[in-house]
Amino acid sequence: MTSTTQDAIARDAGAPSPARVSTRVDVAILGVRVDAGVTRRAGAGPSDDGHVLLDGRGAALPINAMSPYSISGGRLLLDGADLGLDAEPVTRPLFYDLTTADGVRYEQLARLHGADVLATTVVQTCIRYDAADRCRFCAIEASLAAGSTTAVKSPAQLAEVAEAAVRLDGVRQMVMTTGTTNGRDRGARHLARCVRAVTEAVPGLPVQVQCEPPAPDDLAAITELKDAGATAIGIHVESLDDAVRRRWMPGKATVPMSQYEAAWDEAVRVFGRNRVSTYLLVGLGEDPDELVAGALRLADRGVYPFVVPYRPLAGTLAMADGVGAPDPAVLQDVTTRVAAGLRARSMRGADQGAGCAACGACSALQAAGA
Repeated sequence: MTSTTQDAIARDAGAPSPARVSTRVDVAILGVRVDAGVTRRAGAGPSDDGHVLLDGRGAALPINAMSPYSISGGRLLLDGADLGLDAEPVTRPLFYDLTTADGVRYEQLARLHGADVLATTVVQTCIRYDAADRCRFCAIEASLAAGSTTAVKSPAQLAEVAEAAVRLDGVRQMVMTTGTTNGRDRGARHLARCVRAVTEAVPGLPVQVQCEPPAPDDLAAITELKDAGATAIGIHVESLDDAVRRRWMPGKATVPMSQYEAAWDEAVRVFGRNRVSTYLLVGLGEDPDELVAGALRLADRGVYPFVVPYRPLAGTLAMADGVGAPDPAVLQDVTTRVAAGLRARSMRGADQGAGCAACGACSALQAAGA
C-alpha cells in the first residue's frame, strides 16, 4: 500500500495524515529558521519561540538557526525541499505600538500568541519561585527581571489592551494565567476581576483562565471565575507521576493530587465537560504508557489533557542543567495515542472556545486530529 493511500485511509477514518503529524512534531522539537514577527523569550513557558501559521494553524516553534526546517515563499521546507505545507510567520500586531495613559507599553501587558490569541500573565511573580520550590521548566520572573513585562496587570489595563487587540488585530480569544499567590484562592480572584473588566470592554470575547487549584475550602473561587465571564479554565498539573512532580516541580508537588482532582471535578461541574484542561509535559521522565493512560483518565473526567513537549527555556533551572527536549519519536507516539483517545471521546481542543487547547499552537494534538 502506498503512503498516499495510507494517508487517504487515515483521513477517511477521521485521523490525520501520519506524515503531517510527524512533521508537526519534528518542528516542535527541532524548530525552524524564519524571521518571525512575533516571538517571546522566558516567562511561564513553554519555550523561547516564534509564532507561525503552519498548514493554516497557529504554531509556536523554537527559532533555531541550525534547524533543517525553514519557511520561505509561504511554504515549509526541509533541507530546501517543499513539504507541501503552507507556512508563514505571524506579523507583528499593531497594538504592540501603543502605550497606556500612564506610559506602559501594551506589549508589556499582553502578547499575541499565534495569529489571533491574546495572552497575559496577570501576576508575574510566584510564591514558588525560590530555587528550592521552583518548577524547573518555568522562568516566570525572568521576563519581569528583563523589563519585558510588569509585575501586576490591572483589570483596567487589560481591558484597554484587549479592546485595542480585537479592534486593530482581529484577536478572537484571550488567555489569562497567573503566578501562584499566597491567598487561598491562589490568585483566582484577581483573575476574576481581570476577566470581568475585559468582557465588559469587549463583550463576547472568549477568555480562558489558568491557576493552581484553590484550597479545598475555597473552591467557590472557580464559580467566581465563571460568573466573571470566563469561558474555560486550565488547572495545570504538568505530570501525573508524583516522583516526577517532586523532581521537576517541588513546590507544586506539595499540593496533593487529590486537591487537583477535586478542583478538576468542581471545574467540570461549573464550566462543563471539555471546558477544563491541564498541561501534561512530555520529556520529564514519565513512562509514556502511563502518561497516555493518565491522559485518557483525565478525558473520562471531562478534562482535556493538553500534551506538550518540554522544551529548553531561557532562564530555567532545567536549561541551566542542560536538559534537552524529548525524543521526537516519543512525542509523536504519545501525541498520536492521546489524540486517538480524545477523538473516540469526541473531545477537540478547538471546542474549548478559548485557551491553550483551543489555540493549540504549543502542541501537536490538533495536527493529530484532536
